[in-house]
Amino acid sequence: MRTLLLPLVLLSTTALTQDVHIKVDPSGHGGITSTTDYTTIQQALDHAPEAPHGRTIIEIVPGTYHERINVTRNRSRITLLGLGKDPSEVVITASQNAKSAGGTFFTATAEIDGDSFEADNVTFENTAGPTGQAVAAAVRSDRAIFKRCRFLGDQDTLFADFGRQYYVDSYIAGGTDFIFGNATAVFDRSELHEIHNGFLTAQSRTSLDQTTGYVIDHSRVTNDPTPPSGTSFSLGRPWRAYSRVIVMNTELPADLNPEGWSIWNKNDPTPKAFYAEYNNSGPGWLPKQRVAWSHQLTAKEAEAFSAQNFLRGEDHWDPIAEAAKLP
Repeated sequence: MRTLLLPLVLLSTTALTQDVHIKVDPSGHGGITSTTDYTTIQQALDHAPEAPHGRTIIEIVPGTYHERINVTRNRSRITLLGLGKDPSEVVITASQNAKSAGGTFFTATAEIDGDSFEADNVTFENTAGPTGQAVAAAVRSDRAIFKRCRFLGDQDTLFADFGRQYYVDSYIAGGTDFIFGNATAVFDRSELHEIHNGFLTAQSRTSLDQTTGYVIDHSRVTNDPTPPSGTSFSLGRPWRAYSRVIVMNTELPADLNPEGWSIWNKNDPTPKAFYAEYNNSGPGWLPKQRVAWSHQLTAKEAEAFSAQNFLRGEDHWDPIAEAAKLP
């Protein structure tokens, strides 16, 4: 009897962990009554069947998708997979700014709240331009992975606000505070591009006991050329008192302010923020000229901020192994 039951148990387990594959194609004939084909990404998010223990993989054909999407808290294990040859071929775009939407936190082109979210080969864009706060993606997903993705905006491009988040081989562009929030996030082998002279990060850790912060590792900071009369830009400023950002093994450009980091306002000349660097390179790597309240890490200290260590958590999550599973 036991030998007969074993294959049934294995079959049942396989069925439970099977992924569900969905297609989004604006020129297709799917709709809200379909279970496999949809014409918009939000239709797929709203109506696609869930995989009880696997992933719902939404395969998106190349195109520009003029829509705002919402991955709700009850939609975990969603994967957005762009089918183009690179992320520029699948673009999710909108153009809300804080004034038009009624506040910064209502502007996001993509609002991502469901845990274990993944995106590969997709662009998230807010085209509002230099009109104030305008978010391309707001991410409040624990164990989130973005691989080969682009985030395009100006002020407040990426709201990385909650949970553990891993960005790898990606591109993030903006002007002022364009990566902000209080997530525990690592930006690995990515390019952070300053489109005008502002601040790359505005991390918002509120107390010393929080494990949150941003780590930029094995990446590249680039910028549009600074005009002769312009001012340089900074790696970050503390949106909240205990802001934490670490930049390591990263190439820095000549137009980076030699001080590296900025205060939030004139009333806070020696902030409580933890801003640190390790083993950077490029013409902007001037450790002796950094602000006195920043830190230069030793190799041993820097180990704590590797993706494997910083994002591990109590469940021993391995973001590098998970990202390798994506195409």
